[in-house]
Amino acid sequence: MTEVLKHPDRIECVTCGHEWTPDAEVDAPDAERVVKDAYGNVLADGDIVAMIKDLKLKGSSEVLKVGTKSKPIRLVEGDHEISCKMGGIAIGLKACFVKKVMG
Repeated sequence: MTEVLKHPDRIECVTCGHEWTPDAEVDAPDAERVVKDAYGNVLADGDIVAMIKDLKLKGSSEVLKVGTKSKPIRLVEGDHEISCKMGGIAIGLKACFVKKVMG
């Protein structure tokens, strides 16, 4: 589960530092959710993804390197759309940092 800090005027992800306003959490009801990777490929549960850039894990000395592949992913609600294991770490990722591995 991704941990967040709630500030009076914004919410911040402890893992990656992304910030958004509380009203950004409101989604349109009954809207079909489509999650796309950094290159526009539609992602689904069970897909394998790879990092497209090095990503330092906030609050840790760990770095997910370019090309690191995940175990099969699970799409989840929230700002970090992907839940998976990568490099032996259970993590929540934003789809903009990964590409779908074909084949």
